[in-house]
Amino acid sequence: MPRQPSDPGELSLFARWSIVVVSLLVTASSFLFINGVAFLIPRLEAARGTPLTEAGLLASMPSWGMVVTLVAWGYVLDRVGERIVMTVGSVLTAAAAYAAASVHSLTLMGIYLFLGGMAAASCNSAGGRLVSGWFPPHQRGLAMGVRQTAQPLGITLGALVIPELAEGGTRAGLMFPAVACTVAAVASLLGVADAPRKSRKVATDEELASPYRGSSVFWRIHAVSALLMMPQTVTVTFMLVWLIDRQGWSVAAAGGLVTISQLLGALGRIAVGRWSDHVGSRMRPVRVIAVAAASALFLLALADRIGSRYDVLFMIAISVIAVLDNGLEATAITEFAGPYWSGRALGTQNTTQRLVAAAAPPLFGALITTAAYPLAWGLCGLFPLAAVPLVPTRMLPPGLETRARRQSVRRHRRRQAIRARELPTRPRLPGPFGPSKRGGRAPTPPI
Repeated sequence: MPRQPSDPGELSLFARWSIVVVSLLVTASSFLFINGVAFLIPRLEAARGTPLTEAGLLASMPSWGMVVTLVAWGYVLDRVGERIVMTVGSVLTAAAAYAAASVHSLTLMGIYLFLGGMAAASCNSAGGRLVSGWFPPHQRGLAMGVRQTAQPLGITLGALVIPELAEGGTRAGLMFPAVACTVAAVASLLGVADAPRKSRKVATDEELASPYRGSSVFWRIHAVSALLMMPQTVTVTFMLVWLIDRQGWSVAAAGGLVTISQLLGALGRIAVGRWSDHVGSRMRPVRVIAVAAASALFLLALADRIGSRYDVLFMIAISVIAVLDNGLEATAITEFAGPYWSGRALGTQNTTQRLVAAAAPPLFGALITTAAYPLAWGLCGLFPLAAVPLVPTRMLPPGLETRARRQSVRRHRRRQAIRARELPTRPRLPGPFGPSKRGGRAPTPPI
């Protein structure tokens, strides 16, 4: 059993990054289970004739399960710590995955997937708080960015392995996340040390107070993350099917492209985490990501509608952009909620995201079936567009206020310099040839 340090300084840099790796692996296994059913859709359609709407509903069952227990797991996390929550949650998720793989009935499979989602909700909040608690503010964005690669990496593993395994049946496809969650349970037990915090008995009333009291900032973050979850869920669920049905790709080729896009998304999460450390803000990058996601979806809808050869490139772009923001919002919540409320705050955050993630596959599956893919992409683009004005960009991370102000001053000076260059210079001197180019002095730009 690992010793529980009482201060971040008691762990070496190597030990802290080891905890990041364990958190990444455990969370990746949970997302492999949550999103892996989407990669069984081609097999369900081919072998059982399952309609896309019904298959999309089955793929959403783990997300519906998460919705039920995220806040409850957050409450347990605030009480007992990360190690117990991650270990128990991984064990229960593995058991549900084994059970889902052992049945033939889609109804029973859906029930077990729902129960597995209830268990997998544990790792989502615990892994984020674990990493955030072990790193100082100027490194926290980078560390959380690395940890947040868990979701695209889990999806990448699913896209790479599950379609091939599913050629032998849905049981073989579901056994892969079952084994991964079993390994994750052992890793949690052996490799996790709870993040340091004071005992609740010696904490002040201010530290124990609810961060939701008297402020709407957290609710705005929850709303933004929920709106930005829609393009992420839609592209993850239907990209593989779109490439096969609409573009005529093979299962292997389509799975390979999904894998590449998710790996790019993982690298992008690390980059935006470091970006947030550099600019001293978690929320300003989120607004940029929201604008980029809406633009990419509208371009994809247009390209898919007219049959442009760039439609696959736009699909890759949105699949990368759509996964970039999660780590920034989770980092901001852990920083402002504190160690006594961050579990519940992250649970609430993830609940809003999972509600969208659970509703999106059946909703857009029905839309694609009755209408077409281009209309679905265009409507999906309205969600990140609606998130843009809600982003609380004035929210500064504790410990990075000075860096954020310096960045703000630099941006102000750059804008002034640009405006100065755009202003008209002094009028030319009268004469047939104007001022001499060799001996004359250049006009001084206005300040």
